[in-house]
Amino acid sequence: MSRLTFLYQMDLPHRAVAVYVYLYDRANKNGECWPSVSTIAKEIKLSQATVRRAIKDLRKAGLIEATQRYRTKGGTSTLLFKLKQK
Repeated sequence: MSRLTFLYQMDLPHRAVAVYVYLYDRANKNGECWPSVSTIAKEIKLSQATVRRAIKDLRKAGLIEATQRYRTKGGTSTLLFKLKQK
């Protein structure tokens, strides 16, 4: 069985499944990654708005935590995504 079988059995939009698989593929051993929304959109060929909606779907389903990262001078950076195990 696949490690992502639980994901395919959930009632999620295809955009959320695509973004979760992308994050899963890029996560380190702690389940963390920090790609930008624009990078995700470009690599899986979705719009940035669609990626943002998918992130909301995944947060609502309890599959990820997303925390804003900040630069040393105070500006915002990418989100830190933490995948939760189901």
